[in-house]
Amino acid sequence: MTSKLSDLCAFADGRVAVADLDLDSYISTENMLPNKEGITRSAGLPTVSQTQAYQAEDVLVSNIRPYFRKIWFADRDGGCSNDVLVLRAKDSCNPGFLYYLLSDDNFFDYATATAKGTKMPRGDKGAIMRYEVPDLPLDIQIGIADTLSALDARIAENRKINHHLAA
Repeated sequence: MTSKLSDLCAFADGRVAVADLDLDSYISTENMLPNKEGITRSAGLPTVSQTQAYQAEDVLVSNIRPYFRKIWFADRDGGCSNDVLVLRAKDSCNPGFLYYLLSDDNFFDYATATAKGTKMPRGDKGAIMRYEVPDLPLDIQIGIADTLSALDARIAENRKINHHLAA
């Protein structure tokens, strides 16, 4: 059984003062890493007074050139550029499950296929919310998210070990 992404989450619409942000809490498409590798520190802050806000446990997805597969599960509150989609889980959805659902290559393939524009394609927000997702009870969502999170933690630890051995 499936439902639509809009049944699990909504686009967040809050604002935050840029004066309240720093290089670690501001996210733009430039400091989101391709291929689902998360984020790096921002090179600078925008010159506007306010920007889009995000909260810990929101899922941030770059809306420019979705084929780059830029996604991050927020571990802090902050602000981001308007070219970043902020998806917030509804009460019926585990935020970690939402992150893993959107990290799937099928989601990025769908976002790319439904994007608008050719030179700098942007995800179609309406089409994104129509993306078909499995209709799973909350306890199953939590189990899936916990399992995948444990695997990700192990992969990250192995990468650190490999990096240390290479050095």
